[in-house]
Amino acid sequence: MMLRKRVLVTGGAGFLGSHLCERLIAEGCDVLCADNFFTGTKDNISHLVGHPQFELLRHDVTFPLYVEVDEIYNLACPASPIHYQHDPVQTTKTSVHGAINMLGLAKRLNAKIFQASTSEVYGDPQIDLQAESYRGNVNPIGLRACYDEGKRCAETLFFDYHRQHRLRIRVARIFNTYGPRMHPNDGRVVSNFIVQALKGEPITIFGDGSQTRAFCYVDDLIEGFIRLMEAPDALTGPVNLGNPVTFTIAELAEKVIELTGSRSRLEYRALPADDPRQRRPDIKLARRELGWQPTVPLEEGLKRTIAFFDDLLRTLSKARRSTGAARVVGNNGLAGDGLDRLQAEKAPRLRRGRGAAVVLAAERGDSRHQLGVALGQPAPLEVDVVLKPGADMTAAGERPAIGDELAPAGRGGRPGRPG
Repeated sequence: MMLRKRVLVTGGAGFLGSHLCERLIAEGCDVLCADNFFTGTKDNISHLVGHPQFELLRHDVTFPLYVEVDEIYNLACPASPIHYQHDPVQTTKTSVHGAINMLGLAKRLNAKIFQASTSEVYGDPQIDLQAESYRGNVNPIGLRACYDEGKRCAETLFFDYHRQHRLRIRVARIFNTYGPRMHPNDGRVVSNFIVQALKGEPITIFGDGSQTRAFCYVDDLIEGFIRLMEAPDALTGPVNLGNPVTFTIAELAEKVIELTGSRSRLEYRALPADDPRQRRPDIKLARRELGWQPTVPLEEGLKRTIAFFDDLLRTLSKARRSTGAARVVGNNGLAGDGLDRLQAEKAPRLRRGRGAAVVLAAERGDSRHQLGVALGQPAPLEVDVVLKPGADMTAAGERPAIGDELAPAGRGGRPGRPG
């Protein structure tokens, strides 16, 4: 009997998580992908569903999780401003409560655990090259603080668990990353520019375009994840993972226009509050300890990403023509076609499943296209439920007691009582 390494990936249906799941399966691991599908999509991992080494679990990390694994990659958290500012309290909970829950799981299992931290912990840097020793220039009460400070607190928790409980930890600080499966409406500069160029719309530049960014292709980043996780336990991190080669935002826009052959013009708008002027990783530590550095040039990575979005937009356009106009409602209050979903037309009804109470609903939103637009009526789908306040569950996994009120799960399909 072959014993495979069992790996949990939280946020596994997201942009980075889905690529990581693929890589781990290719490495021979059994992968448990946990995601609440707030920003992740089922389309990102649909090609893995049914694979004997892959399992999908709808779960929100702000709730405890009890599984048996050997390693944990904690990637769960919305990472773009348009998403994490939508519900800033929940964003902070995801970083902090999620870290506590995953660290608790790792402690119980004596499992090695990886934290996907961020270059945002440096805030708006006052130095050109940010090394891991740089303390940052942060605004703890700004609009971005829910994400920045949540990630900083998560790092604190990881190192306190390491010192207090001798937990084996790895902390990576991720700089700007791009590639296929980015969410088209996440507000990030690469996806924004590509989608706008392909649609012939004005390319929106916030500020004067002189801000600098360093862009790392997703395959390079995932290689860094794997190498850091496999490094000796003495290398806890934090370790910067990103591309030290910088470009201005204006240069990126011109490059996207060139590669897409678009006639889009540049449109300048006011710079958002606390948006960093410069972001460039010092990766000496990663080079020395991991033998890692990015290998995919920006132009090559952009070509692959443009091909992905071009196919995506063509598929969506074709689907719209074939299905006609659809009545849509906003997903979690977020604006934009990419986050719309069709309203469920049938009221959920209770069904008794093995080991759990579930709701049977014809919910079109769960079979939506990558852009979040439903393409047709799927078969009825089992989804989680939560109990309304005041209701009680006789025991975990058992049928509800008589008189209990059931409601469809909210964002993330959270089991148990709503927090």
